[in-house]
Amino acid sequence: MTRQARKGVPPAGASDAVVPTGVPVPLDTEAASSSSARDGTGKKINLLRKRRYDAVHRGGAAERSQHAKGKLTARERIDRMLDAGSFTELDMFALHRTTNFDMDDRRIRGDGVITGWGTIGGRQVFVFSHDASVFGGSLGEVFAEKVTKIMDLALRTGCPCIGINDSGGARIQEGVVSLAGYAEIFYRNVTSSGVIPQLSLIAGPCTGGAVYSPAMTDFIFMVRKVGYMFITGPDVIKVTTGEEVTFEELGGSDVHNQRSGVAHFIADTEDEAFAQMRELLSYLPPNNREQPPYRPTLDDPHREDAELQTIIPDNPNQPYDMRSVVTRVVDDGRFLEVMHYHAENIICGFARLDGHPIGVVGNQPRVLAGALDIAASNKAARFVRFCDSFNVPLVTFVDVPGFLPGTDQEYGGIIRHGAKLLYAYCEATVPKLTVITRKAYGGAYDVMCSKHIRADYNVAWPTAEIAVMGPQGAVSVIFKREIAQAADPKQRSDELIEEYREQFANPYYAAERGYVDDVIEPRQTRGALIAALRMARDKHVETPRRKHGNIPL
Repeated sequence: MTRQARKGVPPAGASDAVVPTGVPVPLDTEAASSSSARDGTGKKINLLRKRRYDAVHRGGAAERSQHAKGKLTARERIDRMLDAGSFTELDMFALHRTTNFDMDDRRIRGDGVITGWGTIGGRQVFVFSHDASVFGGSLGEVFAEKVTKIMDLALRTGCPCIGINDSGGARIQEGVVSLAGYAEIFYRNVTSSGVIPQLSLIAGPCTGGAVYSPAMTDFIFMVRKVGYMFITGPDVIKVTTGEEVTFEELGGSDVHNQRSGVAHFIADTEDEAFAQMRELLSYLPPNNREQPPYRPTLDDPHREDAELQTIIPDNPNQPYDMRSVVTRVVDDGRFLEVMHYHAENIICGFARLDGHPIGVVGNQPRVLAGALDIAASNKAARFVRFCDSFNVPLVTFVDVPGFLPGTDQEYGGIIRHGAKLLYAYCEATVPKLTVITRKAYGGAYDVMCSKHIRADYNVAWPTAEIAVMGPQGAVSVIFKREIAQAADPKQRSDELIEEYREQFANPYYAAERGYVDDVIEPRQTRGALIAALRMARDKHVETPRRKHGNIPL
């Protein structure tokens, strides 16, 4: 007798597939009474149904274990994310091939990952969902083959690929074969990058190789108190460094959405995360050869918002909320922000103008006065490059006093990181529209999609201040000796600052040079941007022939 038979478990592939006790198996009674049944066809159909039922319903233990942890099962996740009834599953009967460590006694159909395709909003997507109730969702050879098959299909058909991740990493029992499987997935992540959108949901503890694939996808969603990401877990850290840290402190959703910047969206429940993913996809084309989806709107393209006329404070050092500017300009006030809690001195996200998706980047005066730092430069650069990859026009709202000064920033490489954002904007060939609302000082003026790096339409509000530096700084440099020799240095400094502000801290000198195309009233911003977007929609740029540029990573 085989080891399986001795334990009362039929060998994988045996005709008497196991069915949960007490659960009725649907049989084809009509077929059983027909001539097909007499020649065995009905019996084979019933056997297929039994095997399929067994693969889908492995008893209640797996489902209960997931629910006890506050998590959905792999199949429940797919069903809730996709349009109802749209999922087609592949490789339901796949089994792992290893015999090491008595693994031949533990062969479960599907091998720990559910794969297939369906629709979201009626548009086709491919999906894989880790099943943590099977070997902890760990990846083995067959598991990897299932995932790479889906990734290949997504690339060939030009459709988004979504991964729902809940995995302990490589399957130790399969050794280097598991590592090879991960490498195959990583390679496909890179091959698909910029060709099809790739989304990752972290819906459980993911460690080791299970985090590198999501890190190379376009957007990462995490569920609070459920999803975790780390290279080495708390137990390993305690053994190697003596440091004691919890799952949440090490790689929880708040850590990666606020501090590390690894993740892009956070949700309190899995259903909320699915809703976020569906909304994000509504702004994106299925691949880089198509345009983002148009959605009709009743929002008047000529609508003017009088509130914008007074949104900029009289005091140039007083903050305001750039989000309020964005939501008053875009269709229906709807703005899907990306990385809301990370690098809050810059905002990035998706919206629509006249029904067409746009990517929005804006300095946020409420945080660090809107200055660019390392984190903000990285955040915005990656967002700009994504939009450019998938034909999403860029609209930039500028209120930037410069790059954040300090030794921390200099030692951390602000020069290199700031150059990433400059590179991204220069590289982008999609329509680029820029609105300068207030400050645009120094090199940061150049970086924030200025006319000089080939923005297509640049406008400024009357409150704009376009200069090498702010009036106070400029006066302290230019008139240093004169101020020092004045009878009342402070009074003379204030007089010179006011004179400098009137002469240079305004948009008109730049407008005279053609560096801004127009100076408009704030209430006219929506109409001006929509007209410019229509003008630039068929923009075409010939770039130098090259393999790829060398962005300062």
